[in-house]
Amino acid sequence: MLSRLFRRLFLEKLIAIHQAGRLKFFGDHAALADAQAFAAYLAPLRRAEWVVYAKRPFGGPRAVLAYLSRYTHRVAIANSRLIACDRTGVTFRWKDYRADGRDRQKVMTLATGEFIRRFLIHVLPHGFHRIRHYGLLASGTRADNIAQARELLAVSKPEDQPTGAAVDHSKPTCPCCGGRMIIIEVFERGATPRYRPTSSTIAIRVDTS
Repeated sequence: MLSRLFRRLFLEKLIAIHQAGRLKFFGDHAALADAQAFAAYLAPLRRAEWVVYAKRPFGGPRAVLAYLSRYTHRVAIANSRLIACDRTGVTFRWKDYRADGRDRQKVMTLATGEFIRRFLIHVLPHGFHRIRHYGLLASGTRADNIAQARELLAVSKPEDQPTGAAVDHSKPTCPCCGGRMIIIEVFERGATPRYRPTSSTIAIRVDTS
């Protein structure tokens, strides 16, 4: 089975780099630097079934990258693609990437409920971000993780980066991602804010013919 082959090769390579001294352990895992302790730690993994999903994409890696790139900085559907909307349904333009030339641009009409259902498929659950850093670069603990990594690797902070004392901690942080929030305006309670977000200039054309 492919999963067992992957399991064996993965563990063999892991043991090889451990014997070569290329693995470092810290904190509660410092004892794993010992070869016997490391072997005992890996022993249960040899008996566990690993799940490996390695199905080849139909169009190749380029097709997968092209598909994902359409969702990184865009919403599910732009207002400019909406043609008509009434109580019976929604008409919009869409691209058929299997076709070339003028045949790629097509028009589809869906019932209102079905259109909303398909749109909500592209809405991420609460707490998720469409594009996010992960691991050492996770927003909430990025500064602490990088500082600890530099300390463990004995790497000094680059001169062009501000020190911890120069960072402005007076700005509030976002409760969701931990990033620094930008204050647009401060106004008294009960007062009307002067700032107004710019409205979209994209008009929706409704075909009533």
